[in-house]
Amino acid sequence: MEKFIPVVVIKELSETDKILTALKNNNINCAEITFRTACAAEAIAYAAKNYPDMEIGAGTVINAEQCEAALAAGATFIVSPGLSPAVAKICTERNITYYPGCVTPTEITAAVNMGLKVVKFFPANVYGGLNAMKNLAGPFVGLKFLPTGGVNAANIKEYIDAPFIHAVG
Repeated sequence: MEKFIPVVVIKELSETDKILTALKNNNINCAEITFRTACAAEAIAYAAKNYPDMEIGAGTVINAEQCEAALAAGATFIVSPGLSPAVAKICTERNITYYPGCVTPTEITAAVNMGLKVVKFFPANVYGGLNAMKNLAGPFVGLKFLPTGGVNAANIKEYIDAPFIHAVG
């Protein structure tokens, strides 16, 4: 997995080539295409077919139906804003990487008990950023975080360099 997982919102299918080409031109071979738009599944299918050297995932997946649609379209990983047991079950059964949004010890415990090793920390800037993740990493030995929200050019190096960070979004 890349150290960067760009969160991509594709509003029209015609934007897909422009966005993915720009990522590739910057040596980023991964994209999380969000399920916030009507063409999300179509964009994932297009990206999976036309950019086979890129890892294409689905983001903002909040239920089993969206997860099934994303996987059918060719998504290789799933990201959720929160923890969905139904999505976790589908991903575990199919050996698909799942990054659920977890920010509290209770949510993280639930994710760890489902066998997950990486959780999305969203929105990182609202829930304490690096300091919060550093403190949570203590009791959750070996757990890695994927922070999104508030990660920017001014702080990205600090995030990437932290030992408990899997990647940044």
